[in-house]
Amino acid sequence: MSKDLGKKAVAVYGAGGHTGRFVVNEALRRGLKVVAIGRDASRLPAGVEARVATIDDAAALDAALQGCGVVINCAGPFLDTAAPVIEAALRAGCGYIDVTAEQASAEAVFENFDARARVAGVAIIPAAGFYGGLADLLATALMGDGAVHDLAIAIALDHWWPTEGTRKTGERNQVPRVVLQGGQIVRMPTPAAQRDWAFSAEHGEQTMVELPFSEVITIARHLRVQNLRSWLTLSSLQEIRDTTTPPPEASDAQGRSAQRFEMVVQAGEGASARKAIARGQDIYAVSAPLVVEAAERMLQPSFERSGALALGEAFDAKDFLQSLRDVELQLG
Repeated sequence: MSKDLGKKAVAVYGAGGHTGRFVVNEALRRGLKVVAIGRDASRLPAGVEARVATIDDAAALDAALQGCGVVINCAGPFLDTAAPVIEAALRAGCGYIDVTAEQASAEAVFENFDARARVAGVAIIPAAGFYGGLADLLATALMGDGAVHDLAIAIALDHWWPTEGTRKTGERNQVPRVVLQGGQIVRMPTPAAQRDWAFSAEHGEQTMVELPFSEVITIARHLRVQNLRSWLTLSSLQEIRDTTTPPPEASDAQGRSAQRFEMVVQAGEGASARKAIARGQDIYAVSAPLVVEAAERMLQPSFERSGALALGEAFDAKDFLQSLRDVELQLG
């Protein structure tokens, strides 16, 4: 990467969307130069430089990324948007980050762009948001350089109010889900398994359903795990599948919804199990400090990683987690 990368802007593709607006605001809060990019000029946030580019217009994407050091892609479905935005990032010589929860999208990025990113000398980090990135960081911090036989990820949401983008992604993403079993990525057995999980007092005892997201792909990429199972509160799945469930509504000055989450990464079972836990508010909003922290670190002259990387692979996981404000962490 060039020595002047730190002077370049952070581009936010999909800046007019729900998560994109959180990302723009977080970048501005940190004093970063921001370029807001979207497919509809009328939806782009005011107060920042705005550029219009659709994913099927390579020339417009090239123009939109001029002067940018990193592009954060917040526009799903990522099965459609990731590849063209990455192609433009490679042509521009800038880094790439996205917030996909889609397993197939993250897997395709690792398979198709790792070698090219290394040649270009840039870092590409898919699945760096709440789903994928946060679990990957917690697992990396928990495991260190070790190996585990059984790893479980359990997510409790008191509500899941889906955004328009989440709805569209669910309709688009019909690829069968996969799990890590015996050190290999295999199709998740159906019907989905259920189990009980005891969270902290805020969420209590919950019925969980197996529902893996992009963390399976990122963790399998760089951590020594034999078996990985991911669980979500059954009530959350039922809520998101209900077409009458409303979108999130702002409940504070930051625009966050009142939703509360708890994510537990657990190595082993029973009394000897080790856990890393994150608690906070609004799964969409918390993606913003995750990806902006990554972008800010990538813009530093000292950052020399290249290729397609998981979030916990690209950075020191414990240090990264400690930088997150408004997220309660328990590492041990």
